[in-house]
Amino acid sequence: MEFRATQFSEGMLAAYSNLFRICFPGASGLTATYLKWLYADNPAGNVVGFDAWEGDELAAHYVCIPAEAVVHGVARRVLLSLNTATHPKFQGKGLFTKLAALTYERAAAEGFHAVYGVANDNSTPGFLRKLGFSLVSPLDAKIGIGNISSQYGDRQASDFSFRRIWNDDNLAWRIANPVRRYQIAPCGNALVGAWAPTGKPLLSAWAEVPADGLGKLAEGSGGGAPLFRLHLGLRPAGTRAGSMWVDIPKRFRPSPLNLIFLGLNEGSHAIEREGVELGQLDFDAF
Repeated sequence: MEFRATQFSEGMLAAYSNLFRICFPGASGLTATYLKWLYADNPAGNVVGFDAWEGDELAAHYVCIPAEAVVHGVARRVLLSLNTATHPKFQGKGLFTKLAALTYERAAAEGFHAVYGVANDNSTPGFLRKLGFSLVSPLDAKIGIGNISSQYGDRQASDFSFRRIWNDDNLAWRIANPVRRYQIAPCGNALVGAWAPTGKPLLSAWAEVPADGLGKLAEGSGGGAPLFRLHLGLRPAGTRAGSMWVDIPKRFRPSPLNLIFLGLNEGSHAIEREGVELGQLDFDAF
């Protein structure tokens, strides 16, 4: 078995798309066009990842997506753990663990501070036991009307243990997802809302980011904001959900999701749930 760094040529993107099609027959959105947007067009940088090859056959693939975030009050380069797949012929051989270890070693050498991810209940134990991640918190799942944050206030970077940093360039890239495009809508309270279809009638995925740091995008990208909204994520302690928002009962959630975190150097410590701000834009729910 040979291990190689992830590549971004047209042929390799097609090979990754084919592996996803074999491993996840229902995931029709993992096309070469989508992967080019995700892997190579990100203004924060190309993905960091590795592939396993058995001769000329792609056996497994794993990548993390570069991003900028406030971690314990300081702006850092981080990675979002995202796409992974192992061909059915090669499952049970520990390839994902090997690819992840190679990826994190390279990421640390390139100066990345930490890796974060959102994992379902089935995959979370593997990240914790085999890869050394810490469990930060299960995500909230809420449905409602209006802003999710009724109180944002004058928060400083030092108030957050984790919060993604958004500017015009990386937000414009994020909302241009070719599979599910977002619209931007000003929503007051020094916030900008971003929404996308969920596939459910009259219900849209909704996230909010600080308006500071945004230029023209803060004015909105067209289209009215939806009335009924779904939010998956975490809000910092002291940031109350609006009165028109309620928790979705667990029995109606398809799979619980968990925020996980891995520091890549000695100065990178676990993050505390009370200081985390996370929404759908910050991972790949929609």
